[in-house]
Amino acid sequence: MTLDVRPAERVDDELIAAMAELIPQLSSSSPPPTASDLGAIVGSPDTVLFTARIDGRIVGSLTLAFYRIPTGLKAWIEDVVVDASARGAGVGEALNQAALTEARHRGAKNVSLTSRPSREAANRLYQRLGFVRYETNLYRFDL
Repeated sequence: MTLDVRPAERVDDELIAAMAELIPQLSSSSPPPTASDLGAIVGSPDTVLFTARIDGRIVGSLTLAFYRIPTGLKAWIEDVVVDASARGAGVGEALNQAALTEARHRGAKNVSLTSRPSREAANRLYQRLGFVRYETNLYRFDL
């Protein structure tokens, strides 16, 4: 088994098809991204879409978003998903390590993420990687 994690550099049929398979495993309420959506993510200097491949097949993805505020550059991990067939093979860890390396390289002060409590394996992974759980009030306003 060969595991390879890299930023997506272009949007092609393979990436579109992979995301059409992966995103429903992450969210039943969000449709898979279109080619245009993926182009905006891949083409933005403020986001990195990492893909993980096992033996050449895309089996996972993670989006790393950067934002600058008065207190510095920060990063946020979103939409981490690993295909059911590849869970337990180190894909999630490899995706997160790639994101942390990129955030360090760009000089981010920290990297944040959220994870539902029901995603027990993911929460254990984040803690093992050194993420610290914060007691906070997360507020969201849906538009």
